[in-house]
Amino acid sequence: MHATEKAMESKLQNLNSPKGKFSIPSWPSLLLIFTFVAVLSVQIMTKSTLSPARVVLSGSFEPDHASSDPETCAGFFGELPKRKVVMSIKDFGGVGDGKTSNTETFRRAVRHMQSFGDIGGAQLNVPEGKWLTGSFNLTSNFTLFLEEGAVILGSQDEDEWPIIEPLPSYGRGRERLGGRHISLIHGNGLTNVVITGHNGTIDGQGKMWWDLWWNRTLKHTRGHLVELMNSHNILISNLTFRNSPFWTIHPVYCSNVVIKGMTILAPLNAPNTDGIDPDSSTNVCIEDCYIESGDDLVAVKSGWDQYGISMAHPSSNIIVRRVSGTTPTCSGVGIGSEMSGGIFNVKVDRLHVWDAAAGVRIKTDKGRGGYIVNVTISNITMERVKVPIRLSRGSNDHPDEGWDPKAVPKIRGISFLNVVSVNSTKAPVLAGIEDAQFEEICMKNVSLLGLAPSARWQCQFVSGFTSQVFPLPCPELQNNGSSLWCSFS
Repeated sequence: MHATEKAMESKLQNLNSPKGKFSIPSWPSLLLIFTFVAVLSVQIMTKSTLSPARVVLSGSFEPDHASSDPETCAGFFGELPKRKVVMSIKDFGGVGDGKTSNTETFRRAVRHMQSFGDIGGAQLNVPEGKWLTGSFNLTSNFTLFLEEGAVILGSQDEDEWPIIEPLPSYGRGRERLGGRHISLIHGNGLTNVVITGHNGTIDGQGKMWWDLWWNRTLKHTRGHLVELMNSHNILISNLTFRNSPFWTIHPVYCSNVVIKGMTILAPLNAPNTDGIDPDSSTNVCIEDCYIESGDDLVAVKSGWDQYGISMAHPSSNIIVRRVSGTTPTCSGVGIGSEMSGGIFNVKVDRLHVWDAAAGVRIKTDKGRGGYIVNVTISNITMERVKVPIRLSRGSNDHPDEGWDPKAVPKIRGISFLNVVSVNSTKAPVLAGIEDAQFEEICMKNVSLLGLAPSARWQCQFVSGFTSQVFPLPCPELQNNGSSLWCSFS
């Protein structure tokens, strides 16, 4: 037996025996191991799927971040000139004791640096310390740089998160009618903006906001940790973001956005703390990020019901690459549920998810309208993910009474290649919508291991093509006719 196959057999024994102790496998276990090894052999021969991961003694897949990978999204982000002016928040009287409010200090610093935009821009350094602040806006041709040990803390005063207009593609706040709280770090109509550093931290101190949500005393939709609107050429990298009140990073109506090398953390029960949500944006790349969240790790969106349909501002050319993390209630990558402006050309590659409700999920329903077209999902590893693949309706929430029940979404060209899921509890759920069949679902080399014998695929109003899929998929996906549309056939 190949050495790698032996390692994988040992891995499966560790996964299925308490505390990793050796136990003699039963006949069903041997069958499971044989199936896994057979799948792995195919993957090795095709030089795919598990090459960016290594097996470790703990018995879990671990992305090999140390390996060199030439694929990067650098091309999405144009080169910036060296900032001509570099100043510290201390130069403006900032106090990093974690108690003194620096809200006006940050606002004053950015206003001052705005004047250097036409000579190459400016950089504001945040040194080691705890810098308490309310919301502040960025400016164009600007770098916010957090030095090692620097922590920006979100204010616990609601008044320091002012109310702003709802997004036009949503028509209201996502959680409450009317306006919404501005994000902690915000920008609108900007170009050439960088938020980076030496692994400094931005901590939204979101518990106050989560409690308002849990207690149903929230008056306005919570703010994000970072939101950039109508902006171009954005880089967010090499930082830790923690405890966002709501979605953590939200580029909306933006283009050429790179988010890389980020660690994003929230308690696993913190409501709606999505990691990264590209929304009605184009040319967005998310790579080499680790996320722990109370909601989707990454969610691609494009507006809500009739407001998103009317604005018709799709999300397109989205890359999610080498992202790993866990979310017990939601998915590794979600598309929707707000997708009414359309979503096309999405590539998800080398996603690693564990202890999650779903691995990849497309969420939509009647009233959404819009479309999701040309989505490629490849080289995915999952462990203890309840439903590894879920394409479903059920997003039965609407902004107001003006939504159109006849506005059904169009879902076409969703491809899965080289997917391995270990110890899932349910088979995939592929539930389309009556009068809006999910079409051209393509799956190749998909192995869902450890499912109970009684687990069955749930399929309705879907059609597609599969090859090398285990266990056998539902009849709707066993179409052996023409599969020219399937990019992996």
